[in-house]
Amino acid sequence: MKSVGVAILGLGVVGGGTYKILTEHREFYRRTQNIDISVESVLELNKQRALDLGIEESKISDNIAEVVSNPNVDIVVEVIGGVEPAKSFVLAALHSGKTVVTSNKELFCKYWYELERAARRTNAGLYFEASCVGGVPIIRTLTDGMQANVVHTLTGIINGTTNYILTRMAREGLDYAAVLKDAQALGYAEKDPTADVEGFDAAYKLSILSSLAFHTKVPLDKVYREGITGISKLDIAYGEELGYVLKLLAIGKNDGAGRIEVRVHPAFIRKDHPLASVNDSFNAVFLQGDSVGEIMLYGRGAGSLPTGSAIVSDVIYAATHADHKYATFKNTQLAEKGVRFVTDFQSRYYIRFTAHDRAGVLAKVAGVFAKYNISIVDFIQKGEDFDRAEGEGEGIPVILITHTTSEFSVRRAVEKIAALDGIVQVNSVIRVEN
Repeated sequence: MKSVGVAILGLGVVGGGTYKILTEHREFYRRTQNIDISVESVLELNKQRALDLGIEESKISDNIAEVVSNPNVDIVVEVIGGVEPAKSFVLAALHSGKTVVTSNKELFCKYWYELERAARRTNAGLYFEASCVGGVPIIRTLTDGMQANVVHTLTGIINGTTNYILTRMAREGLDYAAVLKDAQALGYAEKDPTADVEGFDAAYKLSILSSLAFHTKVPLDKVYREGITGISKLDIAYGEELGYVLKLLAIGKNDGAGRIEVRVHPAFIRKDHPLASVNDSFNAVFLQGDSVGEIMLYGRGAGSLPTGSAIVSDVIYAATHADHKYATFKNTQLAEKGVRFVTDFQSRYYIRFTAHDRAGVLAKVAGVFAKYNISIVDFIQKGEDFDRAEGEGEGIPVILITHTTSEFSVRRAVEKIAALDGIVQVNSVIRVEN
C-alpha cells in the first residue's frame, strides 16, 4: 500500500474541513484507494487552533521552509487564500518538488502561468479542483470527462453569496441592502463583500474554467464584469411578471473560429431554464459540448466540507497518478495571438425606464430603437393608476425586452433615450440570456 504524507497550509474553515475529512476517512481511503494518507505537517500561526483539532504539537509549524523540507511530506495543500503569502508558499513547495493542491482562485487565476512553470521544472503536480465551484467537480469534468468534445458554451451560477442574495430578494420581495445585511450576519457574505457582490470572485473562476473549456488562455482582464449592487427588487418583480428569474451568471462562449466571449453580470433567464431553479447558496454549471450535448453539474459552491471534498479528491488523484497533467494550451500571462475576445456581444435586453404619461414620448423612444436596429419582443407599460412601489418615484414605468441585438447598440440607444424630453430616467438595463 502506498503511503502519502500531506501538509496543510492554514487551518481556517476550509483547512480544518480538509483535515477532518483526511483523518476521519483515512481507513476508508486505505480500503477503497489502496493508499494511506496521513497529515504530516500543518502551517498555522494559531497553535491552539491546531491543537484543538487533535494535531500533534510536533507536526505544527510556523515556518514554510520547515514544511517543504520535511521528507515525509509529498503533497502540500494551500488553503490560505489571497495572493501573498500564499504565492510564495506555493512556489516554495513546487521548487522543492512537492505536488500542490490549492483552493485559491485569485492566486490561481492571476498567476497560473507562473505556478505551472515552477511545477513543470520539478515535475511536481499542480491541482486546483477546489478553486472553482466548491465541491462540484467541474474541473475534473472539463479535464477528464469532456475531452471528446469541443465545448461551445459554459454558463454558470458560480458565486454562492450573490445567488443567496438574489434568491432572497426574489422570494421575499426585499431590497438588496436588507438581504446583504442578513447574509453578513449569517456568514454567507464577508464584512467587506466587494469580491462577491461586484463579481470579482466569479470572474476569477470564469477565467480558469473558460481557459480549460476552450483550451486557450483567458486572462482575467478579458472577462467583462458587472456586479449585483445596482439590482432593484422592482426589476426582479417585473422580470417575474414577464416569466424570468434573475441570476448573476458567468458566461463563456467559443465560436470555434478563434472568437471567445467571457462575461460576468446579472442576467434574466427563463423560468424553465435548468439554472433558474438553482437557489440560495447552491452553484451550478451548464455546459454544451458538440458531441455530448447539454450537461449540468449542481451542488454546494462553498463551505468547509464541500470545498474540503474537492481538495481531498485532488490529493487522492495526485497520489494515484504517476504522471501529472498540465494545461492543454500555451499557459502564459497573456492570451495567445490570434484569439479574439468579443466585447460587442449579442444578447437580449431588459430595459426599464420612467416616462411622463403624455402623447409622443413612446414614439420618440421607438424612433431611437429603430435608428439602432433594435426591436422589441415584450412590453409592459403601467397606467397612472398603477400601484406605485417604494422607490419608483414620479412618472410611469415602462418595461421592455428586446430581440437579440448588440451590446454597443443598446448602450448607444439607452444614452439617447435618457436624454429625450419626457423621459424621467433610464432605471435599469439587464441582459436576458436564452
